[in-house]
Amino acid sequence: MDAPAIVYEFSAVPAPAAMREILPGVRWLRMPLPFELDHINLWLLADGPGWALVDTGLFSDASIAVWRDWLGGPLAAEPLTRVLVTHMHPDHVGMAGWLCRELSVRLWMPRVEYLMCRVLAADQAPAPTTAVDFYRAAGLPEPALAKYAERFGMFGRLVSPPPESYRRLIDGERIEIGEHAWEIVVGRGHSPEHACLYCADLKVVISGDQILPTISSNVSLWPTEPDADPLADWLESCAALKRRLPADALVLPAHGKPFRGAQLRLDDLIAEHQRGLDRLIELCAQPRSAIEVFPALFKSPVDGARLMMAAGESLAHLAYLEKRGVLSAETGADGVRRYQAR
Repeated sequence: MDAPAIVYEFSAVPAPAAMREILPGVRWLRMPLPFELDHINLWLLADGPGWALVDTGLFSDASIAVWRDWLGGPLAAEPLTRVLVTHMHPDHVGMAGWLCRELSVRLWMPRVEYLMCRVLAADQAPAPTTAVDFYRAAGLPEPALAKYAERFGMFGRLVSPPPESYRRLIDGERIEIGEHAWEIVVGRGHSPEHACLYCADLKVVISGDQILPTISSNVSLWPTEPDADPLADWLESCAALKRRLPADALVLPAHGKPFRGAQLRLDDLIAEHQRGLDRLIELCAQPRSAIEVFPALFKSPVDGARLMMAAGESLAHLAYLEKRGVLSAETGADGVRRYQAR
């Protein structure tokens, strides 16, 4: 018998930059992205005279053009009342500062996400030596390290300057948006304090990147906090979300299509990482660097565009096993850290 599967609520998606109503008082705007992952879903919630926006799109000329069309057209008579951001990644927070200033509305965001956004937006080249050494220890070749140093500070070019003040979103609080209360449900691992929004009245959860229907969110170790344990945070968050969200909730993800079956999808995400950890232990029968364990975690070859994120994800899995005594690690004379099963 086949295992139960998630169920998609809609067969079709909005055209790029188009909006549709999916429930009374809930609209879906599919914002284009210039990446392999070519869209982000933004959600508008009826909020008195206008709409509260959840997530904003990447800061770019293309996004500005889309927003000018909507703000000067269909949303002119029903303006945005506030901007809520699930987490600080550029496709989610990128246009927040621009929108808040353009419309004189407030940003609502978890504290750590807001502060990290401001810190990263202020980064400028050259890359810190500690960051370059972090990726050298992962086994990245010199050309890749040079590329990383060259692109350091890219975050700030993809994010409009964040507002100087914000309203904090806190795990477990209930905020009123229009006629409904939405509970803030925080997850960690993909980002430090990722906010999901759950409405019990509607049985709807806006999941951001915390629950995606077809892909697993990147869970990486970063040079800003090299001793962190993001995979443990991610697995604990998945288990907590299973306890806090009903099985029949409609999940509105940041990427892909709305679906039902949050519990099943969370089980899949946990199992996928566990399988990766098992393959990692087997591969580390001999000493391996972070980039040498890619085959245990990724189905397809990792190309240049995805190298840094793949390295971060490998390091997160290796750190998880090292912290639990399953792997040991030593740094060689070449500066590369290699891991081996105990």
